[in-house]
Amino acid sequence: MTRKLTMLAGSFALLASSALTTLAADQEISWIYCGDVIDPIHEKYIAEWESKNEGWKVKPEVVGWEQCQDKATTLAVAGTPVAMAYVGSRTLKEFAQNELIVPVPMTDEEKASYYPNIVDTVTFDDTQWGVPIAFSTKALYWNKDLFKQAGLDPETPPKTWAEEIEFAKQIKEKTGIAGYGLPAKTFDNTMHQFMHWVYTNNGKVIDGDTIVMDSPEVLAALQAYKDITPYSVEGATAYEQNEIRAIFLDGKVGMIQAGSGAAYRLKDTQINWGVAPLPQGPSAKGEGTLLITDSLAIFSGSGVEEKAIEFAKYITSTDIQHEYELQGGAGLTPLRPGPVVDEFVAKEPFWKPFIDGIAYGGPEPLFTDYKGFQNVMIEMVQSVVTGKAEPADALKKAAADLEQYK
Repeated sequence: MTRKLTMLAGSFALLASSALTTLAADQEISWIYCGDVIDPIHEKYIAEWESKNEGWKVKPEVVGWEQCQDKATTLAVAGTPVAMAYVGSRTLKEFAQNELIVPVPMTDEEKASYYPNIVDTVTFDDTQWGVPIAFSTKALYWNKDLFKQAGLDPETPPKTWAEEIEFAKQIKEKTGIAGYGLPAKTFDNTMHQFMHWVYTNNGKVIDGDTIVMDSPEVLAALQAYKDITPYSVEGATAYEQNEIRAIFLDGKVGMIQAGSGAAYRLKDTQINWGVAPLPQGPSAKGEGTLLITDSLAIFSGSGVEEKAIEFAKYITSTDIQHEYELQGGAGLTPLRPGPVVDEFVAKEPFWKPFIDGIAYGGPEPLFTDYKGFQNVMIEMVQSVVTGKAEPADALKKAAADLEQYK
């Protein structure tokens, strides 16, 4: 090699070394981000966080809703985890017990910043395993014109299950239109919809590691499902909740339970509608709802766990979260109270039932195999609404079947 080539080679080596040093300077927090695109609000605050944390970059990878959780799980099991992923909080127990994620402990002050019971959705063995980032609750929507046609007061929604069933019956008999929309398709929200009834009657599925579902409170919910089915949309097993919502938006059902996103869609229709708290069962202590959260889980083995926790708490901090949640139309309920939420509710009063139900709401039950749990609940509901099983028998079978998944 000539002296000139030797010097050139040395220069390339120096440049390469320099480039590697520059690349190494920026450590990355990889983030599996569920959806079609990154929300502009998250984009803005990612940039802000990076500007305050020199040498760190957040790298979101947008993955469709159908695949994002499976991708995060597959990478973790393979030993090549991302730093952080958007997951359904119901999966946290399964991840934790398989040592795929690290705890994300919260201070008392952090816990107190949330609405009641929210932290329970990410808590297992008295430890928090994720940071809530998205939250939804449900309320009752009713079609005022159908109420009027059926001889009901269009301004008075049902407050109890008994009234709800009676109103549904009267709508069906007087108008020929379904009084209620009960979804029972083989779909995750069939389980979710039933849990709203459980939590509006002070019921519970699991307490720690003890299955407590075979109780008078849950039996009453399942019996109410049987009682309202004759006055509901025919062929319940053909519909999931968004398909039921579409029927309501078309004016073809008297009542449904749905999230806040339905209100924004209803604004574009000619339907005369109202929204109220979910009706309460005989054992209810107050307005309730299922509290569904999605969370940021921090995966073990990325090497940047502590910084990922720091970023996860930042991107879900109160002011940023309110800006993200209160865009309208996304169906999200605020995770935390505050003046911004109060002002928002004052402008959009229909929001009040979605927040009021939180106090007596309950989390998605945490199981080591959440899909197993989900399938048992769906099978139980379907067996009752199709008349294949009586509520008491279906409940006993489901409670026994759940033992293997706890």
